[in-house]
Amino acid sequence: MRAVVQRVARAKVTVGDRVTGEIGPGLAVLVGVEAGDTGEDAAYLADKIAGLRVFEDTEGKLNLSAQETGGAILAVSNFTLLGDCRKGRRPSFTEAAAAGQAEQLFGEFVERIRLTGLRVETGAFREHMQVEIHNDGPVTLLLDSRRCF
Repeated sequence: MRAVVQRVARAKVTVGDRVTGEIGPGLAVLVGVEAGDTGEDAAYLADKIAGLRVFEDTEGKLNLSAQETGGAILAVSNFTLLGDCRKGRRPSFTEAAAAGQAEQLFGEFVERIRLTGLRVETGAFREHMQVEIHNDGPVTLLLDSRRCF
């Protein structure tokens, strides 16, 4: 699984006229599920993100997690994170998981974060979404469960 994690002042997802998820300070997380990913990948990424120390302490150092600051998570499924642009100009998405598997693992990822006590809002799976991200810092990190364990 791959994730783009951004520390945000606020973030929101809209599908049509309906807001499906909205948070104040916390983390916006775009999540892509790769073919072959398992529940272990979802658990690893969820635990890593929940404890990621990207919020400033009283000395201005990135030393606190969303759990410690009372932040929230906005998780948005995004298969384009698996786009391979090495050949030609049109991305290939052959490495992305099939929709059913991706939806299941994205759900496991969200539930695992909720088990940490963090509030999690989401987008809408397989829908065209408008995502507003007000990056704070900016602080942006790339995570890949296959490159971490």
